[in-house]
Amino acid sequence: MKIDVPYDKNGSMSAVIDDDIDVNFLEANYVKIGDEDKNIQAAINSPINSKSFKEFLSDAKKVLVIVNDATRPTPTKKILEFIFDDLRKTNFNFIIATGAHRGPSEEEYLQIFGSFYEQVKDQIIVHDARADKDMVYLGDSSNGTQMYVNKAGVEADKIIIISSVEPHYFAGYTGGRKSFLPGIAGYKTIEQNHKLALVPEAKSLALEGNPVHEDMMDAIKTVKQEIFSIMTVLDKNHKVYATCCGHINDSFHAAIDQANEVFAAPLKEKADIVVSIVKFPQDIDLYQAQKGIDNAKLALKKEGIMILVAKCRCGIGGKAFADLLGSSDTPKAALDTIEKGYVLGYHKAAKMAEIGLWAQMWAVTDVEPDVISKLFIKPFSDLQTAIDQAIKEKGKDASVLFLMDGGLIVPQV
Repeated sequence: MKIDVPYDKNGSMSAVIDDDIDVNFLEANYVKIGDEDKNIQAAINSPINSKSFKEFLSDAKKVLVIVNDATRPTPTKKILEFIFDDLRKTNFNFIIATGAHRGPSEEEYLQIFGSFYEQVKDQIIVHDARADKDMVYLGDSSNGTQMYVNKAGVEADKIIIISSVEPHYFAGYTGGRKSFLPGIAGYKTIEQNHKLALVPEAKSLALEGNPVHEDMMDAIKTVKQEIFSIMTVLDKNHKVYATCCGHINDSFHAAIDQANEVFAAPLKEKADIVVSIVKFPQDIDLYQAQKGIDNAKLALKKEGIMILVAKCRCGIGGKAFADLLGSSDTPKAALDTIEKGYVLGYHKAAKMAEIGLWAQMWAVTDVEPDVISKLFIKPFSDLQTAIDQAIKEKGKDASVLFLMDGGLIVPQV
């Protein structure tokens, strides 16, 4: 059997596996895609618990549009086709909700804004969480998270959010409240919130009892501006399956059922070897591609082998998590260090180290082998070699599962 998997934006990798090996595939669920344009327009025309979009903008003095960075597949440029004619009549700015990520490259600006980039490039603010001078304090959450956000979010009297709702490995789901925290929040605010990700309740598809989500919801109450939220749910091919607009929380919750229809994938039993493919744009670096590791653990047997397949075109990504893992002799030692004091990024290291206690992590990436091998990940340059070695180690009776969109699919046994 020859198996082809996506690698990078337009590339692929392949491997041949003997027909007598038990091989299965887990993909995002098939959902019927209707007319995407009608889907988006209808949602904008019938917002949930909100004024109409035109009415929302009618008395606007200063509008801020919060959009995701290039690590998300959010169809920002497509949404702009439906709102830009109304938006351009106002005094508006965009802000890239980078959270603690870096700002976009020129190519990534085009990925986000498409043909609109030339028209709006002088009205784009790139959020920098470390720029304390740009942050404004709004208050504390009940967990004690100090809510500092970019002053652009305070100076505007109207806020539009364009985002997408999909599973997130510790916030439960992306979308909604995440545009503020971590989207345009200060570094210390993000650090305080993400420290809550260390507990088991902070996991994919979980909202109730998830302290990260509850802290985000609590912190968002400090934002007093009027908000119009545009949430999309994409299918496995990044086509728009559903759109929910209006109130920030109501539109977010309305999109969750559709997100589950796509990404919560039933699985009969766990496998000895799980190959997790992380697609563009989540394959930007290991820090983002780690989502494919965390989702894959749900489908992997104890003492199994997980093989991450992700380009990681920008290398490792976050420094803190890599430095911690790289300076630890064992996964247990990394977890012991985290217990002594949290630094932003350690939640990522913790999730990986926890897997390292009971399974092997391998990876096919473009990251230098001597770099990634320090992170308890065995490096490979091609999928065939990784598959062959995994089957040799686990035996001919081993079961192999290909998680075809590992950054988003949540296996449910």
